[in-house]
Amino acid sequence: MHCSVRTCFRASVALIFLWLFTILQIPEENEDVKNVVINHGSKNNFRSLDDWQNITFKYLKEIQQRRKTWLTVGITSESREGPNGLLDTLASLYHTSSTSEQKQMTVLVHLADSDPTWLRRTIIRISSLYRSQILTGQLLLIHAPPDAYPAVNDAQNKVSRGQIYSKQNVDHAFLMSFATKLSTYFLLIEDNVFCAPNFVNHIRSKVGYRKPNTWVLLEFSNMGFLGKLLHSRDLPLLAHFLLLFHKERPLNWLLLHFRTLLGQQSSILCRPFLFYHRLTHLTFENKTLIGHEKDPPDPYTLSGTVYTDMRFSDTHSPQEAYTLDESFFWSYNVTTGNYLTVILNNPANLNRVQVRTGSITDGKYILEKGQVELGYDPEGTPPQCTSFTLLGRLVQGQMDQFILESIGYKVSCVKLAVNANQVGGLMIRHIYIWGENAKNRKDVQIDNDDDDDDDDYDDDS
Repeated sequence: MHCSVRTCFRASVALIFLWLFTILQIPEENEDVKNVVINHGSKNNFRSLDDWQNITFKYLKEIQQRRKTWLTVGITSESREGPNGLLDTLASLYHTSSTSEQKQMTVLVHLADSDPTWLRRTIIRISSLYRSQILTGQLLLIHAPPDAYPAVNDAQNKVSRGQIYSKQNVDHAFLMSFATKLSTYFLLIEDNVFCAPNFVNHIRSKVGYRKPNTWVLLEFSNMGFLGKLLHSRDLPLLAHFLLLFHKERPLNWLLLHFRTLLGQQSSILCRPFLFYHRLTHLTFENKTLIGHEKDPPDPYTLSGTVYTDMRFSDTHSPQEAYTLDESFFWSYNVTTGNYLTVILNNPANLNRVQVRTGSITDGKYILEKGQVELGYDPEGTPPQCTSFTLLGRLVQGQMDQFILESIGYKVSCVKLAVNANQVGGLMIRHIYIWGENAKNRKDVQIDNDDDDDDDDYDDDS
């Protein structure tokens, strides 16, 4: 079914706050939360798109009368394999903000997946964890019906780039339409991130330095559309813009083009960056390149030992660079040739390596010039790899590299090497690897002489 721009835009307001609490029969322990919405739309009320629209406008009016905040944090979320990134993101939002900051913000989540099992499970979990925030209007959950989305034709039986763009853009057009009058400013983040402490106060101080009419978009992250701040007054126009070009370009491109059309020609990057992807979050462009697959699993905990010739103390040991928690390795005054190497207990077939250095709050203490190498055939005690292959160089202290099978086979060492003298502190937050023990692989060995240049996908682009 095709959808005109006007119809699509009208559909963008067809959102019901926690409509699914009624339809999906939330258990009795959440009855108070259920009652918040039960009078604004039961299953029998939805006879047409106009019914959706009227109920939404009615509820929006009641929200606006109840509380209008300084900032709305907008998130769109879908189901994915592995841990629930949305729950982690909500935990980070509330744990890193003070009570006074929480009073200044409204968190708006668009549950943009039509899978009823995921919707019900997610709503039950969120309502049990954040009941008080929901009842006070600090946390709003919305869901758009599947038939509100425009159709995107594709001659082939596969997901097209236009379909992927369309879903992402329409999801966010719905989100922004609902957020229009909730607050003065709107912050767009993703559903798999963690936040710097007191991020609301940081944003408020940056906004305070600038006159309201001198900017359209402030960026508190350099990754995709994460951490983008807009005036709420611009959201209706932006939502309309996303619907006009929903299948033409990805969201991050349209945001920048929208900014330019409204007169802000250059990006305004606000440091320190306040939002970072949790573990790894593929950029939208990279997802399309690998066939619209689901988000990758978390890094594997392949057992290994970390060795280094850098200075360190007992407080932040080298092994803390190779953990899945938020601990880190700390050193200082490193020199060319210094290294930190993860030596695996067993050779492994790796398909990806990610390295993150520097503070997440202010961007300091990155490894300014460094590279990552894969090592093979360890010998001696302690073991040292006898040969290495360059995987890639760090860009602004970061690297996220997919690995060809030809060089990822039977890797025993992952080495982070320093390429230039550096005065001051160095923080290595983590080295994450994806792969499996080589002994689990049943296929034949690949000749390392046949490797091609591998592609470098950087989620900071």
